[in-house]
Amino acid sequence: MKYIDHHAHMVSRTTDDYQQMALTGCVALTEPAFWAGWDRSSADGFEDYFRQLTEFEPRRAAQYGIQHYCWIAMNPKEADDRPLSREVLKRIPKFLERSTVLGIGEIGLNRITRNEVATFDEHLELARDHRQLILIHTPHLEDKLKGTKVTIDSLRRISTTPGGLEPQRVLVDHAEEHTLEMILDHGYWAGLTLYPKTKLSPERAADIIETFGPDRILIAGACDWGPSDSLAVPRFVLEMRRRKHPEDLIQKVVFDNPIRFLSQSANFRLRPALQEEAVCR
Repeated sequence: MKYIDHHAHMVSRTTDDYQQMALTGCVALTEPAFWAGWDRSSADGFEDYFRQLTEFEPRRAAQYGIQHYCWIAMNPKEADDRPLSREVLKRIPKFLERSTVLGIGEIGLNRITRNEVATFDEHLELARDHRQLILIHTPHLEDKLKGTKVTIDSLRRISTTPGGLEPQRVLVDHAEEHTLEMILDHGYWAGLTLYPKTKLSPERAADIIETFGPDRILIAGACDWGPSDSLAVPRFVLEMRRRKHPEDLIQKVVFDNPIRFLSQSANFRLRPALQEEAVCR
């Protein structure tokens, strides 16, 4: 089955991962900007990273027939450094003009500090001013509920400013059973993340689809340099098939829904045959 992984940190993966993803049906992926495993020391380091996302990775993915798109941002784990964050944000607009950039992300909160909230709000304002899609990280484990509530408070606050934010252009990622309804009720898209220990298993994700339905929900693996799985989405497909769900339902979650959300960016264009297949559905 064809699928789109909307959250994959491919700079930390090998070409074997691209090959395996292609063999299991991945036709496109999007890569949010994220933490490198250590805090960068300068805005120049971020700029080099943004060049890697927009120049090198699309070429690497193309060797395996996968379309690579990305998101640009100061990630939540480094957002507490306000002087560095301000400098990085100044450099983001020129990257938004690049053909494979879909929007601002991943942004959000890590420890839910005042500085992180300030940096998050400035990213939202940047997305508003440049009319960009938004991909949001929500905190892990015990901080998830509080962090999601604070995230939505910021989104609603910026939405009341001139120009505002349209809920349907926002994806709140790493949703779980206790945060999903809150996200959907406010009109945002929700992302389910299949990741060991700190997020969901394919079984839990299938339970969520059975409970809440498939509308405005995306599935991703968020594979990175930690214990993670570049084939998480196909494992979800396998679990849904094991439960005998119809192919149309599975395809809606892993293929049709990503196209519907991502196509709000003029830069997201699947190959004509794939786009036609999606339109026909």
